[in-house]
This record gives sequence, structure tokens and C-alpha cells, in this order.
Amino acid sequence: MPKTSDLGQIVILNGVPRSGRWSIVASIQATFDGPWMNLGVDTFKEHVTRKRYSPGIGLRLGGERPDLEPLIVALYAAIYESIASHSRLDLNVVVDVGHRHSYATPRKILADSARRMNGLPVLFVGIRCPTDVIMERRRNTGWDKGSSPDSVRVRVHRWQREVHTPAIYDMEVDTSSLSPGECAEAIRRRLEDGPVPSAFQRLVAMSEKPV
Repeated sequence: MPKTSDLGQIVILNGVPRSGRWSIVASIQATFDGPWMNLGVDTFKEHVTRKRYSPGIGLRLGGERPDLEPLIVALYAAIYESIASHSRLDLNVVVDVGHRHSYATPRKILADSARRMNGLPVLFVGIRCPTDVIMERRRNTGWDKGSSPDSVRVRVHRWQREVHTPAIYDMEVDTSSLSPGECAEAIRRRLEDGPVPSAFQRLVAMSEKPV
């Protein structure tokens, strides 16, 4: 990919659990030129956040832990400030997250995160995957042991709705029809061929409109 500035490229992969985000991260790190740092949800949930505050930014939908939500806001702010710092040091960053608005009280985390990326090259990618495929992946990994299929489907549908609202992206990929490597290649082509990404600027502008 041609360099257009002294800033590292940022790629944000937004999707629901088991949509294939992490596999795309791994493919980007393995095949893209230059250093690509992974600063995504699993990295922070498993290796950065203390267990007493787990799952950190991996908190489930539904407002089950309102006591943790102020910390979640701070964690997201810290993650995005870290992403910005890496980019300013000419390090590329790929991030797998599941942004959503379903908290006990409105948090506006996605808009705040976008503001923190002001002036930086960010490609915001929607990671799509049909509900039936996600449910099969969850079954295969034992995520829903002891849960009824109907209750799992309701949760997955809710994740899909929440994470992909307002669905303002620079591009989207479907992991049910593309392999991780093919998704990474599509992202590479988008970075090389343009147009210039604008999703984060549009998200900020939308959040600042009078209600």
C-alpha cells in the first residue's frame, strides 16, 4: 500500500461476536506490509483489563453491569487515544470491536471514539455475517452450552441490530461468503484505490446535529 503521510493507517473492524473479526485481524497482520498492531477488544479484555473488571469493553448487551459502564467509557477513550498515538508514530493499527448503544444509560461511545481520531487515516469496516452462520459458530465453540436455540437467536439478532446501528461505514464485508484472507484483500484494495474514507467524520457530524 502506498504511503500518503507519516501517519500509520488505522482499520476499525466493527461486528458482532463470532462474525470473524479476529480472523481478519490475523490475516491483515500476516499479509499487509509494515507493522500492524492489534489493539482490539480481545487484546484488552484478555490481556490488559484486570479480571475484577472483566469483561471490560467486551461487556454484553442489556445493561447487566451498570456499575462498570463508567469504566467502559474510560476504557474506550483510552483505547482510542492509544490507537491515535500509535498512528502518530507511523504504526499501522487494526482494531476488532463491537460498538453498540445498548447500555443502562446512553454513552455515545462510538461518536466520542470517532472524535478522538480527528485528522488520522481511519477506515471503518462493517463486518457482516448472517445470524444462522453466527449461531453455528457459537455452537461449534461451546459458547451457548445449556441455552435454548431460540434464546440464542434472540441474543444474536439483538447484537446484530445494536452493533450495526447506524451502519455508517466506509465499506462492508460478509464473512459467510468471503474467507478472512479475501476480506483482508478487499480491505487492502479499498485502502489502495480509494475513495478517501469518511465514515468517522460522518458519525461525528451526525452526533452534533440538534435533536
